[in-house]
Amino acid sequence: MLNIAATLSYAPALYIPCNQNWSTKPPLTCKKLKPISSASSSSHTIDEQISSVPGSSTGIAKSKERVFFLDVNPICYKGSSPSLQSFARWISLFFSQVSLDHPVIAVFDGEGGHEHRKQILPSYKAHRVKFLRHIYTVKGIEHIPSGRSDRTVIDFLENCNVPVLKLEGQEADDVIATLANQVLNRGKKVVIASPDKDFKQLISEDVQLVQPVPELERWSFYTLKHYIAQYNCDPQSDLSLRCIIGDEVDGVPGIQNLVPGFGRKTALKLIKKHGSLENLLNAAAVRTVGKQYVQEALTKYTSELRRNYQVLSLRR
Repeated sequence: MLNIAATLSYAPALYIPCNQNWSTKPPLTCKKLKPISSASSSSHTIDEQISSVPGSSTGIAKSKERVFFLDVNPICYKGSSPSLQSFARWISLFFSQVSLDHPVIAVFDGEGGHEHRKQILPSYKAHRVKFLRHIYTVKGIEHIPSGRSDRTVIDFLENCNVPVLKLEGQEADDVIATLANQVLNRGKKVVIASPDKDFKQLISEDVQLVQPVPELERWSFYTLKHYIAQYNCDPQSDLSLRCIIGDEVDGVPGIQNLVPGFGRKTALKLIKKHGSLENLLNAAAVRTVGKQYVQEALTKYTSELRRNYQVLSLRR
């Protein structure tokens, strides 16, 4: 079972961000805090771990402390191609401008983490190319897939004393969702650093996203107010909405791929009226819930929509 206190005690110390400019290469060293005692154990609370960070406001009840979860894999890509340069740029901005002295936990997709979703939907993240490593042969330099290709990124983060989690058979999204609940239960706020739209289903007063914005060359916070302004509905409806409209980036087809004309506007109207995908499908099974093409689509593709729900919902 995942434990947030044990996770923060995993690293010997938390980090102070580097101020070095390294758009193409990571810095060789990072300034470190005084290490936490090696006697730290999972019985220590997250409050004790965070209070060791200079500038933390433990005991000063002005605002809730924040714990950052960094979803590493997406920032290691430029489009669908692996890019260490992309990681270097975004992690530099993240340390220097976003997380500052707040505690950070970096989470990677574990080996085989996508498999349970791929079994449900083979197209899930099928476009993503794995990192390659170079090997020297008699024919010259060749590139081969490597199961340890993200070792460089992990080593860098560990050198910055950022706790790193990579659990075999688990996607980073599910690990973050699990630990985020533990942080909230301890009275802290959560900030999830990721471009992944899956995390919008977690947004609340105490859960924010911070997303990389390539065109602006910076990270941007995305809060509950932003979500309501964008979609005019509660984030609790986000998962149901995305099950209908799909997620092209993750290879999850929306209903508009099957029924042209059934787009976001129609889906949003239906979800706002019925509250959830399950309520909508149950209603469509016994009565008319919209125009003929809507009714036919919901009854004909019920299994596909429920499949999307299985793939897109975050597991704890």
